[in-house]
Amino acid sequence: MNPKTVVIVSGLPRSGTSMMMKMLEAGGLPILTDNLREADANNPKGYYEFERVKNMKDGDLAWMPEAVGKVVKIVTGLITYLPPEFKYKIVFMRRDLKEILSSQKKMLGRLGKGDDNIPDDKMAKTYEEHLKQVKGWLVRQANIETLYVDYNVMVNDPTESLQKVSAFLGGMDVQTMASVVDQELYRERKKALA
Repeated sequence: MNPKTVVIVSGLPRSGTSMMMKMLEAGGLPILTDNLREADANNPKGYYEFERVKNMKDGDLAWMPEAVGKVVKIVTGLITYLPPEFKYKIVFMRRDLKEILSSQKKMLGRLGKGDDNIPDDKMAKTYEEHLKQVKGWLVRQANIETLYVDYNVMVNDPTESLQKVSAFLGGMDVQTMASVVDQELYRERKKALA
């Protein structure tokens, strides 16, 4: 891996980014996290967040040199603020939007927060448009390589997806990474059609 490369795990909230962070850590990559957001019922194995990421849109990029050679989680709404002087490899998590919306509602319930009252179909359209804009931005960046990983496929059969991740990032312990998958935490599984 290029010494100026930052590895990023991105995706919509509730798309499996925390699980991928845990997998990459298990596979031997150093993780940039401050552990300020502790594990809870919504993410029992941790969030793997770095709080200063949330300030990227306000111009706080002074921490970026610390991320070189490491993995940092940055949600889709913030990756367009990445400074151009670094190279990036982005592992971009995709998940069925119905599952994401269901997971978010359950998370809000567990946190004691009310429903946002936005209809699912409207929220899905908003997310789809957002993802389209982010993907369009990504393909225009010469300093960014992106690997899209399907959460639904990976959870059901992690080995093939993780072999692609390993090849993308330069060789990792796929079996140890696969052992991170916990079927019990796949709580918002899309209902099989009858």
